Amino acid sequence: MVFTLVTTKVAIFIVLYQGSSMKFSLFAHLERISADQSQHKLYEEFLELCRIADEGGMHAIWTGEHHGMNFTIAPNPLLNLVDLARRTKNVRLGTGTIVAPYWHPIKLAGEAAMTDLLTDGRLELGIARGAYSFEYERMGEDLDAWKSGQMLREMIPTIQGLWQGDYTHDGEHWSFPKTTSSPKPLQQDGPPIWVAARDINSHEFAVSNGCNVQVTPLWQGEAEIESLMEKFNATCEKFADIPRPKIMLLNHTYVADSAEDVEMAAKELNRFYCYFGAWFKNEREVTQGLIAPLTDAEIAAHPFYSPEAMKRDLVIAEADEVIARLQKYQQLGYDEYAFWIDSSMSFERKKASLERFIADVMPAFS
Repeated sequence: MVFTLVTTKVAIFIVLYQGSSMKFSLFAHLERISADQSQHKLYEEFLELCRIADEGGMHAIWTGEHHGMNFTIAPNPLLNLVDLARRTKNVRLGTGTIVAPYWHPIKLAGEAAMTDLLTDGRLELGIARGAYSFEYERMGEDLDAWKSGQMLREMIPTIQGLWQGDYTHDGEHWSFPKTTSSPKPLQQDGPPIWVAARDINSHEFAVSNGCNVQVTPLWQGEAEIESLMEKFNATCEKFADIPRPKIMLLNHTYVADSAEDVEMAAKELNRFYCYFGAWFKNEREVTQGLIAPLTDAEIAAHPFYSPEAMKRDLVIAEADEVIARLQKYQQLGYDEYAFWIDSSMSFERKKASLERFIADVMPAFS
Protein backbone atom coordinates (compact mmCIF):
# COMPACT_ATOMS: atom_id res chain seq x y z
CA MET A 1 0.00 0.00 0.00
CA VAL A 2 1.42 3.41 -1.02
CA PHE A 3 0.88 6.58 0.99
CA THR A 4 1.45 10.25 0.26
CA LEU A 5 3.81 12.00 2.67
CA VAL A 6 1.83 14.06 5.15
CA THR A 7 2.87 16.56 7.80
CA THR A 8 -0.02 17.18 10.18
CA LYS A 9 -0.44 15.09 13.31
CA VAL A 10 -3.95 14.09 12.28
CA ALA A 11 -2.87 12.88 8.85
CA ILE A 12 0.13 11.02 10.27
CA PHE A 13 -2.23 9.29 12.69
CA ILE A 14 -4.47 8.20 9.83
CA VAL A 15 -1.58 6.86 7.77
CA LEU A 16 -0.30 4.82 10.70
CA TYR A 17 -3.66 3.12 10.96
CA GLN A 18 -3.89 2.48 7.24
CA GLY A 19 -0.77 0.36 7.52
CA SER A 20 -2.71 -2.71 8.64
CA SER A 21 -6.07 -3.69 7.18
CA MET A 22 -9.20 -3.57 9.25
CA LYS A 23 -10.48 -7.02 10.22
CA PHE A 24 -14.04 -8.12 9.45
CA SER A 25 -16.31 -10.16 11.69
CA LEU A 26 -19.85 -11.51 11.70
CA PHE A 27 -22.29 -10.56 14.47
CA ALA A 28 -25.38 -12.80 14.51
CA HIS A 29 -28.19 -14.26 16.60
CA LEU A 30 -31.21 -16.45 16.14
CA GLU A 31 -34.12 -14.14 15.28
CA ARG A 32 -37.63 -15.50 15.73
CA ILE A 33 -40.32 -13.02 14.74
CA SER A 34 -43.20 -15.42 14.11
CA ALA A 35 -44.67 -18.39 15.97
CA ASP A 36 -44.54 -20.26 12.65
CA GLN A 37 -40.73 -20.32 12.63
CA SER A 38 -38.92 -23.44 13.82
CA GLN A 39 -36.27 -22.62 16.39
CA HIS A 40 -34.25 -25.65 15.28
CA LYS A 41 -34.28 -24.44 11.68
CA LEU A 42 -33.24 -20.97 12.82
CA TYR A 43 -30.23 -22.49 14.55
CA GLU A 44 -29.29 -24.44 11.43
CA GLU A 45 -29.46 -21.19 9.45
CA PHE A 46 -27.31 -19.45 12.08
CA LEU A 47 -24.72 -22.22 11.70
CA GLU A 48 -24.73 -21.84 7.93
CA LEU A 49 -24.03 -18.10 8.16
CA CYS A 50 -21.18 -18.84 10.56
CA ARG A 51 -19.77 -21.48 8.18
CA ILE A 52 -19.80 -18.96 5.34
CA ALA A 53 -18.00 -16.42 7.54
CA ASP A 54 -15.33 -18.92 8.54
CA GLU A 55 -14.70 -20.27 5.06
CA GLY A 56 -14.82 -16.77 3.61
CA GLY A 57 -11.90 -15.59 5.73
CA MET A 58 -13.67 -13.44 8.31
CA HIS A 59 -11.75 -12.78 11.51
CA ALA A 60 -14.37 -13.63 14.15
CA ILE A 61 -17.96 -14.56 14.91
CA TRP A 62 -19.78 -12.73 17.71
CA THR A 63 -23.03 -13.68 19.39
CA GLY A 64 -24.67 -12.25 22.50
CA GLU A 65 -26.78 -12.97 25.57
CA HIS A 66 -30.51 -12.34 25.89
CA HIS A 67 -33.31 -13.93 27.89
CA GLY A 68 -37.02 -14.50 27.26
CA MET A 69 -36.94 -12.64 23.94
CA ASN A 70 -37.56 -14.51 20.69
CA PHE A 71 -36.41 -11.32 18.93
CA THR A 72 -32.88 -12.35 19.96
CA ILE A 73 -32.56 -15.97 21.12
CA ALA A 74 -29.23 -16.27 22.96
CA PRO A 75 -29.50 -17.53 26.56
CA ASN A 76 -25.81 -18.47 26.85
CA PRO A 77 -23.40 -17.46 24.06
CA LEU A 78 -20.66 -19.68 25.48
CA LEU A 79 -22.74 -22.74 24.51
CA ASN A 80 -23.04 -21.49 20.94
CA LEU A 81 -19.32 -20.75 20.72
CA VAL A 82 -18.30 -24.21 21.92
CA ASP A 83 -20.56 -25.70 19.25
CA LEU A 84 -19.13 -23.35 16.62
CA ALA A 85 -15.59 -24.35 17.59
CA ARG A 86 -16.33 -27.87 16.37
CA ARG A 87 -17.84 -26.61 13.11
CA THR A 88 -15.30 -23.91 12.14
CA LYS A 89 -11.54 -23.84 11.62
CA ASN A 90 -10.12 -20.35 11.81
CA VAL A 91 -12.47 -17.70 13.18
CA ARG A 92 -12.10 -16.21 16.64
CA LEU A 93 -15.22 -16.79 18.72
CA GLY A 94 -16.62 -13.88 20.70
CA THR A 95 -19.39 -13.10 23.15
CA GLY A 96 -21.06 -9.97 21.96
CA THR A 97 -21.90 -9.59 24.79
CA ILE A 98 -22.15 -11.38 28.14
CA VAL A 99 -24.44 -9.30 30.41
CA ALA A 100 -22.53 -8.74 33.64
CA PRO A 101 -25.40 -8.52 36.18
CA TYR A 102 -26.75 -11.93 35.15
CA TRP A 103 -23.58 -13.74 36.27
CA HIS A 104 -21.56 -14.39 39.40
CA PRO A 105 -17.87 -13.57 38.75
CA ILE A 106 -16.62 -17.01 39.84
CA LYS A 107 -19.12 -18.70 37.52
CA LEU A 108 -18.30 -16.48 34.55
CA ALA A 109 -14.53 -16.73 35.08
CA GLY A 110 -14.70 -20.54 35.18
CA GLU A 111 -17.14 -20.99 32.31
CA ALA A 112 -15.23 -18.54 30.10
CA ALA A 113 -11.97 -20.33 30.92
CA MET A 114 -13.52 -23.71 30.09
CA THR A 115 -14.84 -22.26 26.83
CA ASP A 116 -11.33 -21.03 26.04
CA LEU A 117 -10.02 -24.56 26.55
CA LEU A 118 -12.76 -26.14 24.45
CA THR A 119 -12.25 -23.65 21.61
CA ASP A 120 -8.45 -24.13 21.58
CA GLY A 121 -7.84 -20.57 22.76
CA ARG A 122 -10.13 -18.82 20.27
CA LEU A 123 -12.37 -17.05 22.80
CA GLU A 124 -12.90 -13.28 22.87
CA LEU A 125 -14.94 -12.24 25.93
CA GLY A 126 -17.21 -9.25 25.35
CA ILE A 127 -19.01 -7.98 28.46
CA ALA A 128 -21.67 -5.26 28.81
CA ARG A 129 -24.18 -3.94 31.32
CA GLY A 130 -27.22 -4.95 29.23
CA ALA A 131 -29.85 -2.76 27.65
CA TYR A 132 -33.39 -4.09 27.92
CA SER A 133 -35.54 -3.28 30.96
CA PHE A 134 -37.64 -6.31 29.93
CA GLU A 135 -34.67 -8.48 30.93
CA TYR A 136 -33.69 -6.45 34.00
CA GLU A 137 -37.19 -6.98 35.44
CA ARG A 138 -36.80 -10.75 35.14
CA MET A 139 -33.11 -11.44 35.77
CA GLY A 140 -32.33 -9.68 39.03
CA GLU A 141 -33.57 -7.61 41.92
CA ASP A 142 -33.87 -3.84 41.35
CA LEU A 143 -31.75 -3.99 38.21
CA ASP A 144 -31.51 -0.94 36.00
CA ALA A 145 -28.89 0.51 33.66
CA TRP A 146 -27.05 2.36 36.46
CA LYS A 147 -26.79 -0.61 38.83
CA SER A 148 -25.87 -2.93 35.98
CA GLY A 149 -23.11 -0.55 34.91
CA GLN A 150 -21.66 -0.59 38.41
CA MET A 151 -21.79 -4.39 38.44
CA LEU A 152 -19.93 -4.44 35.11
CA ARG A 153 -17.19 -2.25 36.60
CA GLU A 154 -16.83 -4.59 39.55
CA MET A 155 -17.08 -7.75 37.44
CA ILE A 156 -14.18 -7.24 35.02
CA PRO A 157 -11.26 -6.72 37.45
CA THR A 158 -12.71 -9.54 39.54
CA ILE A 159 -12.57 -11.96 36.60
CA GLN A 160 -9.03 -10.85 35.82
CA GLY A 161 -8.08 -11.55 39.43
CA LEU A 162 -9.72 -14.98 39.38
CA TRP A 163 -7.81 -15.92 36.23
CA GLN A 164 -4.57 -14.99 38.00
CA GLY A 165 -5.65 -17.14 40.95
CA ASP A 166 -5.84 -17.03 44.76
CA TYR A 167 -8.01 -13.93 44.54
CA THR A 168 -10.09 -12.57 47.43
CA HIS A 169 -12.92 -10.15 46.78
CA ASP A 170 -14.91 -7.84 49.05
CA GLY A 171 -17.01 -5.61 46.84
CA GLU A 172 -20.35 -3.85 46.72
CA HIS A 173 -22.12 -6.58 44.75
CA TRP A 174 -20.06 -9.73 45.40
CA SER A 175 -17.80 -10.95 48.19
CA PHE A 176 -15.96 -14.24 48.50
CA PRO A 177 -12.82 -15.72 50.12
CA LYS A 178 -9.66 -16.69 48.26
CA THR A 179 -10.63 -18.37 44.98
CA THR A 180 -8.99 -19.43 41.74
CA SER A 181 -10.80 -19.81 38.44
CA SER A 182 -11.11 -23.51 37.75
CA PRO A 183 -10.07 -24.24 35.10
CA LYS A 184 -7.76 -21.44 34.05
CA PRO A 185 -7.95 -20.17 30.46
CA LEU A 186 -5.72 -21.52 27.72
CA GLN A 187 -4.72 -18.04 26.52
CA GLN A 188 -1.97 -16.30 28.49
CA ASP A 189 -3.61 -13.98 31.06
CA GLY A 190 -7.02 -15.06 29.78
CA PRO A 191 -9.08 -14.29 26.68
CA PRO A 192 -9.07 -10.67 25.47
CA ILE A 193 -11.89 -8.79 27.21
CA TRP A 194 -14.04 -6.33 25.25
CA VAL A 195 -16.24 -3.71 26.87
CA ALA A 196 -19.27 -2.22 25.12
CA ALA A 197 -18.79 1.52 25.50
CA ARG A 198 -20.53 4.73 24.46
CA ASP A 199 -19.83 7.55 26.93
CA ILE A 200 -16.34 8.72 27.84
CA ASN A 201 -16.48 7.12 31.31
CA SER A 202 -17.04 3.68 29.75
CA HIS A 203 -14.11 4.21 27.38
CA GLU A 204 -11.89 5.24 30.29
CA PHE A 205 -12.94 2.24 32.38
CA ALA A 206 -12.20 -0.17 29.52
CA VAL A 207 -8.82 1.23 28.55
CA SER A 208 -7.61 1.69 32.14
CA ASN A 209 -8.43 -1.96 32.83
CA GLY A 210 -6.60 -3.25 29.77
CA CYS A 211 -9.76 -4.08 27.81
CA ASN A 212 -10.62 -3.64 24.15
CA VAL A 213 -13.59 -1.46 23.21
CA GLN A 214 -16.67 -2.33 21.15
CA VAL A 215 -18.87 0.56 19.98
CA THR A 216 -22.27 0.61 18.28
CA PRO A 217 -23.62 3.80 16.67
CA LEU A 218 -27.08 2.26 16.17
CA TRP A 219 -29.18 4.76 14.19
CA GLN A 220 -27.01 7.86 14.74
CA GLY A 221 -24.71 7.24 11.82
CA GLU A 222 -21.48 8.74 10.61
CA ALA A 223 -21.25 11.58 13.13
CA GLU A 224 -21.38 9.18 16.06
CA ILE A 225 -18.91 6.80 14.41
CA GLU A 226 -16.49 9.71 14.36
CA SER A 227 -17.30 10.91 17.90
CA LEU A 228 -16.91 7.42 19.36
CA MET A 229 -13.43 7.21 17.86
CA GLU A 230 -12.62 10.67 19.21
CA LYS A 231 -13.57 9.49 22.71
CA PHE A 232 -11.44 6.38 22.31
CA ASN A 233 -8.43 8.35 21.07
CA ALA A 234 -8.76 10.87 23.90
CA THR A 235 -8.91 8.02 26.39
CA CYS A 236 -5.84 6.32 24.95
CA GLU A 237 -3.97 9.61 25.14
CA LYS A 238 -5.05 10.04 28.78
CA PHE A 239 -3.78 6.55 29.64
CA ALA A 240 -0.70 6.69 27.42
CA ASP A 241 1.24 4.40 29.76
CA ILE A 242 -1.16 1.53 28.98
CA PRO A 243 -0.71 -0.37 25.67
CA ARG A 244 -3.30 0.85 23.18
CA PRO A 245 -6.19 -1.64 23.04
CA LYS A 246 -8.26 -2.49 19.97
CA ILE A 247 -11.55 -0.88 19.00
CA MET A 248 -14.32 -2.61 17.05
CA LEU A 249 -17.22 -0.98 15.24
CA LEU A 250 -20.47 -2.96 15.22
CA ASN A 251 -22.89 -1.80 12.55
CA HIS A 252 -25.87 -3.12 10.64
CA THR A 253 -24.75 -3.92 7.11
CA TYR A 254 -26.43 -5.03 3.91
CA VAL A 255 -24.63 -5.45 0.59
CA ALA A 256 -27.21 -5.03 -2.15
CA ASP A 257 -27.14 -6.25 -5.75
CA SER A 258 -29.09 -3.30 -7.17
CA ALA A 259 -30.64 0.06 -6.33
CA GLU A 260 -33.99 -1.67 -5.90
CA ASP A 261 -32.41 -4.11 -3.45
CA VAL A 262 -31.07 -1.16 -1.42
CA GLU A 263 -34.59 0.20 -1.08
CA MET A 264 -35.98 -3.16 0.01
CA ALA A 265 -33.24 -3.63 2.62
CA ALA A 266 -33.80 -0.14 3.99
CA LYS A 267 -37.49 -0.93 4.51
CA GLU A 268 -36.66 -4.25 6.17
CA LEU A 269 -34.10 -2.74 8.53
CA ASN A 270 -36.49 0.09 9.35
CA ARG A 271 -39.03 -2.51 10.45
CA PHE A 272 -36.31 -4.27 12.47
CA TYR A 273 -35.42 -1.04 14.28
CA CYS A 274 -39.06 -0.26 15.02
CA TYR A 275 -39.30 -3.63 16.75
CA PHE A 276 -35.97 -3.04 18.47
CA GLY A 277 -37.34 0.24 19.79
CA ALA A 278 -40.57 -1.41 20.93
CA TRP A 279 -38.62 -4.04 22.88
CA PHE A 280 -36.44 -1.33 24.37
CA LYS A 281 -39.42 0.76 25.53
CA ASN A 282 -40.92 -2.37 27.16
CA GLU A 283 -44.51 -1.18 26.81
CA ARG A 284 -46.10 -3.81 24.54
CA GLU A 285 -47.54 -7.16 25.46
CA VAL A 286 -45.18 -10.13 25.09
CA THR A 287 -46.69 -13.60 24.68
CA GLN A 288 -44.66 -16.80 24.31
CA GLY A 289 -41.55 -14.66 23.86
CA LEU A 290 -43.04 -12.73 20.92
CA ILE A 291 -43.90 -9.04 21.12
CA ALA A 292 -47.33 -7.87 19.99
CA PRO A 293 -47.02 -7.08 16.25
CA LEU A 294 -46.55 -3.51 15.08
CA THR A 295 -48.96 -2.25 12.45
CA ASP A 296 -47.77 -0.68 9.21
CA ALA A 297 -49.26 2.60 10.47
CA GLU A 298 -47.22 2.44 13.69
CA ILE A 299 -44.05 1.78 11.72
CA ALA A 300 -44.76 4.63 9.30
CA ALA A 301 -45.46 7.02 12.21
CA HIS A 302 -42.18 6.43 14.06
CA PRO A 303 -40.69 9.83 14.97
CA PHE A 304 -37.13 9.17 13.74
CA TYR A 305 -36.91 5.70 12.16
CA SER A 306 -37.54 5.63 8.41
CA PRO A 307 -36.09 3.83 5.39
CA GLU A 308 -34.34 7.09 4.42
CA ALA A 309 -32.72 7.30 7.87
CA MET A 310 -31.60 3.67 7.59
CA LYS A 311 -29.81 4.38 4.29
CA ARG A 312 -28.16 7.43 5.82
CA ASP A 313 -27.08 5.95 9.12
CA LEU A 314 -26.45 2.25 8.42
CA VAL A 315 -24.31 0.58 5.75
CA ILE A 316 -26.97 -0.38 3.21
CA ALA A 317 -25.60 -0.07 -0.30
CA GLU A 318 -24.12 -1.80 -3.31
CA ALA A 319 -20.56 -3.08 -2.93
CA ASP A 320 -18.67 -0.03 -4.22
CA GLU A 321 -20.40 2.30 -1.79
CA VAL A 322 -19.97 -0.19 1.06
CA ILE A 323 -16.22 -0.26 0.35
CA ALA A 324 -16.05 3.54 0.39
CA ARG A 325 -17.90 3.74 3.71
CA LEU A 326 -15.69 1.11 5.33
CA GLN A 327 -12.51 2.74 4.05
CA LYS A 328 -13.52 5.86 6.02
CA TYR A 329 -13.86 3.76 9.17
CA GLN A 330 -10.47 2.19 8.58
CA GLN A 331 -8.93 5.63 8.16
CA LEU A 332 -10.52 6.76 11.42
CA GLY A 333 -8.60 3.96 13.13
CA TYR A 334 -11.10 1.15 13.70
CA ASP A 335 -9.30 -2.19 14.06
CA GLU A 336 -12.31 -4.40 13.41
CA TYR A 337 -15.66 -4.00 11.68
CA ALA A 338 -18.45 -6.35 12.78
CA PHE A 339 -21.06 -7.04 10.08
CA TRP A 340 -24.29 -7.03 12.12
CA ILE A 341 -26.55 -9.30 10.12
CA ASP A 342 -29.62 -9.34 12.41
CA SER A 343 -32.35 -7.68 10.37
CA SER A 344 -35.50 -9.83 10.45
CA MET A 345 -34.82 -10.53 6.78
CA SER A 346 -35.22 -13.99 5.31
CA PHE A 347 -32.27 -16.34 5.64
CA GLU A 348 -31.82 -16.25 1.87
CA ARG A 349 -31.42 -12.47 1.85
CA LYS A 350 -29.00 -12.50 4.79
CA LYS A 351 -26.93 -15.20 3.13
CA ALA A 352 -26.79 -13.40 -0.22
CA SER A 353 -25.69 -10.15 1.44
CA LEU A 354 -22.99 -11.90 3.45
CA GLU A 355 -21.69 -13.72 0.38
CA ARG A 356 -21.51 -10.43 -1.55
CA PHE A 357 -19.66 -8.83 1.38
CA ILE A 358 -17.05 -11.60 1.35
CA ALA A 359 -16.69 -11.77 -2.44
CA ASP A 360 -17.02 -8.11 -3.40
CA VAL A 361 -16.10 -6.00 -0.36
CA MET A 362 -13.45 -7.77 1.70
CA PRO A 363 -10.90 -8.16 -1.15
CA ALA A 364 -10.60 -4.35 -1.27
CA PHE A 365 -9.02 -4.51 2.22
CA SER A 366 -6.73 -7.49 1.78
